Amino acid sequence: MERLIRWFVNNGVAANLLMAFIIIAGALTIPLLKMEVFPEIEIDIINVTAVYPGASPSDVEEAVCIRIEERLQGLDGIKKISSTASENIGSVNVEVLPGQDVSEMLDRVKAQVDAIDTFPEDVERPIVRQFVGSNPVLTIAVDGDVGETALNYVTEEIKDEIDGLPEVTYTSIVAKKEREIAIEISENTLRKYNLTFVQVSQAIRNWSINMPSGSIENKGGEILIRSKSQGYTADDFAAIPIITDPAGAIVHLGVLSTIRDGFSETYELDILFNSQTSNLITVFRVGDQNAIDISSAVKNYITVKQKNLPPGVNITAWDDEARLLRGRIDTMTKNAQYGLMLVVLVLALFLKPRLAFWVSLGIPISFMGGFWLMPLMDLSINMLSLFTFILVLGIVVDDAIVVGENVTLFRERGMSPKEAAVKGTAQVATPVFFAVLTTMATFSPMLAVEGEIGSIWRIFPLITISVLFWSLFESLTILPAHLAHSGYEKPKQPWLRSVSDQWEQFQSRLVGGLFFVVEKIYKPLLRKAVEMPLSFLCIAGGIFILTVGVILGGIIKFSFFPPIEADLAIGTIEYPSGTPIQVTREGYLELEKAARELEQQLQDEFPDRPTIKNRLSTIGWQPMRTKTSRGPGNLDALYAGPNMAEVALELTPGEERIISTEEVVRRWRKLMPTVPGVKDVSFFSSLFSAGDAVNVQLSSKYMDDLLAAKDELKTKLVQFPGVFDVKDNYNVGKEEISITLLPGAANYGITMMMVASQVRQAFYGLEVQSVQRGRDEVKIMLRYPEKERSSISNLENMMIRTPGGSTIPVRQIARLDIGEGLASIQRKDRKRSINVTADVDLTLTTGNEVVAAVTASILPQILQKYNSISYSLEGEQQEQGQNLKSIGKNFLIAMLVVYILLAIPFKSYFQPLIVMSSIPFGLTGAVIGHLILGMNFSVLSLMGIVALTGVVVNDSLVMVDFINRYRRDGHSIEEAVMEAGPRRFRPIFLTSLTTFAGLVPLLLEKSTQAQFMIPMAVSLAFGVVFATTITLLLVPVSYLILEKHILKSEENN
Repeated sequence: MERLIRWFVNNGVAANLLMAFIIIAGALTIPLLKMEVFPEIEIDIINVTAVYPGASPSDVEEAVCIRIEERLQGLDGIKKISSTASENIGSVNVEVLPGQDVSEMLDRVKAQVDAIDTFPEDVERPIVRQFVGSNPVLTIAVDGDVGETALNYVTEEIKDEIDGLPEVTYTSIVAKKEREIAIEISENTLRKYNLTFVQVSQAIRNWSINMPSGSIENKGGEILIRSKSQGYTADDFAAIPIITDPAGAIVHLGVLSTIRDGFSETYELDILFNSQTSNLITVFRVGDQNAIDISSAVKNYITVKQKNLPPGVNITAWDDEARLLRGRIDTMTKNAQYGLMLVVLVLALFLKPRLAFWVSLGIPISFMGGFWLMPLMDLSINMLSLFTFILVLGIVVDDAIVVGENVTLFRERGMSPKEAAVKGTAQVATPVFFAVLTTMATFSPMLAVEGEIGSIWRIFPLITISVLFWSLFESLTILPAHLAHSGYEKPKQPWLRSVSDQWEQFQSRLVGGLFFVVEKIYKPLLRKAVEMPLSFLCIAGGIFILTVGVILGGIIKFSFFPPIEADLAIGTIEYPSGTPIQVTREGYLELEKAARELEQQLQDEFPDRPTIKNRLSTIGWQPMRTKTSRGPGNLDALYAGPNMAEVALELTPGEERIISTEEVVRRWRKLMPTVPGVKDVSFFSSLFSAGDAVNVQLSSKYMDDLLAAKDELKTKLVQFPGVFDVKDNYNVGKEEISITLLPGAANYGITMMMVASQVRQAFYGLEVQSVQRGRDEVKIMLRYPEKERSSISNLENMMIRTPGGSTIPVRQIARLDIGEGLASIQRKDRKRSINVTADVDLTLTTGNEVVAAVTASILPQILQKYNSISYSLEGEQQEQGQNLKSIGKNFLIAMLVVYILLAIPFKSYFQPLIVMSSIPFGLTGAVIGHLILGMNFSVLSLMGIVALTGVVVNDSLVMVDFINRYRRDGHSIEEAVMEAGPRRFRPIFLTSLTTFAGLVPLLLEKSTQAQFMIPMAVSLAFGVVFATTITLLLVPVSYLILEKHILKSEENN
């Protein structure tokens, strides 16, 4: 190592060129990095979706979900199979075991699903795909009162033009309405002409057709032959002959039926933007495209396009991720700048100006080296990566401080600058090298965290390790070269010399104050601790036990993922399942009215600073709630149906707004009146949700047991203090009519298949053809007119054609039973399941406390009473369990690695334990910090404690290394301990102070954007301060007890 250091000291040009190369490489890499608000989450879930038009959830369960589940059951590599059967569609999610190749599993699942040949005829071919999160950048609202057809035309035109922008690769029209040509023939017409739907359908297919018919080859070349008579419009189909006779009489389809060219009847969705009918176009980023570049290009297009739109049509950007990204980046960059200034200021206060400058230079070098390596690690610029740079701001100079302090000490002893740089750096190279390695090791548990969001934690260690690598490299190569050529002579300019003298006087006073603390406070305390080591250890142990008591006693609460406030306020309304969209519109109007009143209130209160920018309303779907609900443990959330509506308010950015999103939501909730018949009215203000605080999934083969157990669990949960909004996902759906054939039907030769198919053709419709018309796939549907399928009597009086050609009413051959179906059916591992969820008031209790009580006492009683029931924790609890379990396991492995890394330089099995004894007291500091700031513990707090471990170990390592060095020089254990403590007080104090100073701006940050990160910063900042205080006493005392009283090493020597 000394040879390498000496080479760089003697080759200052090489050191400077290397420094310039690292900085330039990093600076050139930054513009090329992908930018996003939150890192992408890869989900190891394969989804199988099959459409069964016109089918009830029970039919979909039996015909689609169960068949797919049974086919996939037993396939290697599958962790869990869950499914949802809804009206018209079945969805099966296959969760893949960790470590499995998802692409390979996708192929295997697809092969198994394709092999199923027992699906009913009307089930469309299942789609098998990996569950991947989309990357929307912004949504464009095209609104206006110009009629649906004209608005659709303008929307298509705008989409085409945006697709043509160089920065844009992929766009999509949101919830685009399906086109349909409906051919409606009455029962009377069918009987008059002695026709059936099947005969009409076959006639249409015979005439509406395009077919390649070969080619003619001659000397002039090849001529292709095409038979072309495909119908594309209502007029085309109206002209198709259905009945012909030899006399030349022809009855066309237009005479027999009413033909409408419009939208599918099954489409139940209204979208309004600022109260105007609207279409939405979502612009996505693909691969490493930059969200900010895409947003800027689209917004420039909107500005130009608005001037050329037809009167009454508006185009507006909505839900702009780039705006959110800019705000988050600006906040983090500002905190990084302030943190850097504070770190440099701390260094300048306690180190000589030039030494402080050279030590501080390690920060940009290390950071730019980290940016340079980010593409290799597939990392982007996002909230977490920027926060990590702030996190290591103070840590990154620790090794440089140790090296710089030691080189200065050697120069003060009279060595030449070059020799002092070489010898001073070489002396501490080993402890510095292993200190950085131990810090890297303590961050490593976050590299392999299990769970859906486990992959995002890898950002912290990857960036930290890369930055610390360059920090170590710089402090052992570039820094010594700079210190070797740095003189201590005073400036020649008089004014600079005057400033330098005044600064030195100020520094002298500070150093004098620090010297006073060491001599008058620290040394006497250390001497007392050395004289009464067991008493001190008892005090230290008592402090740690008190910390554990605070945690276990519930004085400090734990919530898995802290909420992040969004610049979006969402209000939702939900009616019981089966409610028609017309009724839902009535409730939506009340929600919309309250939103307009709120907007007026805020406008009157803040006339110069508008709060609400735009308003997006949807009936039949809750898009913004779906998006914000897709957080950890709830990544496949979906809220849609004719019984649901939503109003979302886009607010001005948080940094420009006086009022918080939470306050906006509170006022909105207060303005919302009670709406009769509504099942639930909810309001949301978070950027994303970690899922319900309590989410217990009950499963059973027997529905009666499941319903009884669900009710009992809900009854018990309501009794917990602080628990509210207890509900389940079991919803009674629309009314159903079950058709059962009477015994007499056999006398007419009528089978159930004949009745079911004829009823389906009349009421749902018979799909005759599907044609491509431009970009639209248009279905040709044949059915009864609407007035003949609007009541139960229509079904009772429907005529069923017998094999003999006669007809008979349904009521004479079948019994009609009216009952209630289910809105959707949830299944898990081939059993029906129901989720019971609840929210908690964190001022009274936490989800963990409630779940612990439920699993300990309530669920065992329910399982004992209903043998068929099984349960699992879902949502936040499931994700929390996976995350914490893997973090704990990885942390133990990391501690073993740290022990090995300490044992090697110490050449001792026991001294590493002395260094590691200070680790638990970082937890004490973290708890104190959370209590002072009134914050709950979260998973990010735990990440901060994991990161803190490395910093604490570094201080202890340097202390023990110096004690060993003094002992090798012939000092007794007591002398070495009493000498090393005061000698290492300043660098230990300084490394801890720089770490704390780098995080101070973030601790004081009030913007909502930074609140998410603060728990981790609190753990690290307060943990470092407290652990350092303990380390200065605990390590010397522990060393003394181990070496003198346990190992008795002095006697052995």
